[in-house]
Amino acid sequence: MRKADEQGFREFAAANAASLRRTAYLFCGDWHTAEDLMQSSLMKMYLAWKRIKDLDNLIAYARKVLLRTWLDEKRRPWRRAEQRDGELPDAADATVDPDTTSAKLWARELVHTALLQVPPRQRAVLVLRYFEDLPVAEVAVAMGCTEGTVKSQTARGLATLRTIVEKLDSSSGRVAS
Repeated sequence: MRKADEQGFREFAAANAASLRRTAYLFCGDWHTAEDLMQSSLMKMYLAWKRIKDLDNLIAYARKVLLRTWLDEKRRPWRRAEQRDGELPDAADATVDPDTTSAKLWARELVHTALLQVPPRQRAVLVLRYFEDLPVAEVAVAMGCTEGTVKSQTARGLATLRTIVEKLDSSSGRVAS
């Protein structure tokens, strides 16, 4: 790779790695796996950089590569057998009202837990539409499907998410405020 191309890739990677990692985390629910997905996606882009460097929307292409990398990873048999049930506690912030913080953390954890139970393609649509704030057309391009499919997967994903949140909320015994 030429020096100029390599420098262009380095700049792109430095500017977008955090965003791609956050999106990967929303897909998979684990920061370590998200880091692996982001690195794998950037490696694939590095190998193809000569062909893709002149694309109009490189970040959209990067999201597409990330999505495909995650879906490929989900299909690997050894991932299905792995159990992750240990979590590190969040650090407390003494300047915030404990009741408000507790309610926000509880709601965030509830939605995140529910999101991880939504089927992969529906989860991908929800993450790209609502967390990445992409329009339907860009999500369709990233997922390689029609806009109608994105809309139907969004509706199904939201319905599934709503059902799971209600089930988790009722089983937790906590009263929502």
